Amino acid sequence: SEACADETRRRILLLLLAQGELCVCDLFGALELPQPKVSRHLAVLRDADLLVSRKQGTWVHYRLNPEMPLWAGQVLAALSDGAARSEPYLSDRERLKASRAAATCCA
Repeated sequence: SEACADETRRRILLLLLAQGELCVCDLFGALELPQPKVSRHLAVLRDADLLVSRKQGTWVHYRLNPEMPLWAGQVLAALSDGAARSEPYLSDRERLKASRAAATCCA
């Protein structure tokens, strides 16, 4: 799918695969990208039925679609096996961990 072709979208997918559910503010903090850019990528992934979202107050939380096509799950698993221990994925997870520990989001 074209949705998985972009590096930023792959980074988002791997963070969600590792964390389960994340707020949009978690994502733009971890990726060090502007919120509008991250939101555009999230919309592409949602339109491809790879993500589902829920609104909580002013924040939107995203998670992988539990009903995504089998091929998409297989691609994510392969991507995780091959890339999750390399950059920029390692740094993304470290930044996410630091920002969550500081509770700077979704308050």
